[in-house]
Amino acid sequence: MTDENRRNKLKFRAWRRGFREMDLLIGSFADATLESLDAAGLDEFERLLNVPDWEVYAWLIGQEQVPAQHAGPVLDQLIAFRYAAQSG
Repeated sequence: MTDENRRNKLKFRAWRRGFREMDLLIGSFADATLESLDAAGLDEFERLLNVPDWEVYAWLIGQEQVPAQHAGPVLDQLIAFRYAAQSG
């Protein structure tokens, strides 16, 4: 699979998480950052997509501490990411 195909598949998964808040947060993050991630970053992002929505959402809003096995630079970027609503 090419990197472009992989990024497209990850974006698709990011936009179809299960509840709208996660679609907007992770999908927007994917649109903004996946092109700049290397293979290790894509691996980390893919691992995050395999974690249940409610767990990741709790980390993103600061309700729960991030477990050590999920901590990493991509998750740090995602936590720092600020969703901005797009008009239209």
